Amino acid sequence: MEGKSHRLFVALEPTDLVRRRIAATAAHLRRSAGRAADDVRWVVPENVHLTLQFLGAVPEPRVEAVADAVRAAAAGSHPLALEVHGAGGFPNARRPRVVWAGIQGDVAALGALVQDLGRRLAPLGFAPEARPFSPHLTLGRARDVRGAPGLGGALAEAAQGDGVGWRAGELVLFESHLSPKGPRYEAIVRAPLGRSSEGR
Repeated sequence: MEGKSHRLFVALEPTDLVRRRIAATAAHLRRSAGRAADDVRWVVPENVHLTLQFLGAVPEPRVEAVADAVRAAAAGSHPLALEVHGAGGFPNARRPRVVWAGIQGDVAALGALVQDLGRRLAPLGFAPEARPFSPHLTLGRARDVRGAPGLGGALAEAAQGDGVGWRAGELVLFESHLSPKGPRYEAIVRAPLGRSSEGR
């Protein structure tokens, strides 16, 4: 058996204002959906984040190289003006397996950051996600793999809501600690976006 490993992922961490909006949106969805809301395992607001790349189990000797890649990708980017807006479901709102809040704003720059991060992590053995990057904040996941029926109306209503601004200023390398009570996420590296460039 090999030595200790760390379950890691790279993400942007929402501001307190965004977390409050997320909590309000999720609460509204649950009220609107009624009993159908019980078919979803809702994410607690403090665990909501915008995942850029999931790494999985990383052997301890490789953690520092991963951290360096995260810092380099952050330095090559710049703070992002994002907006959390609306809600929906993957693969569709009729039987969503994932319930999400949408992301608007600097999504092209966000996508470029994800690509740069992937290029820097690939030589370390972490292949980028094969699917196109679709920025979102996961609010909940269906308890049944076939999806959660009955949320379509609630999601359509939530999609019309006002957005909330989010200035993302740092890239975060998180470690996920799993337990019967649910996951706990620990930030082990916080890398400012655009540290190497004059403001933009």
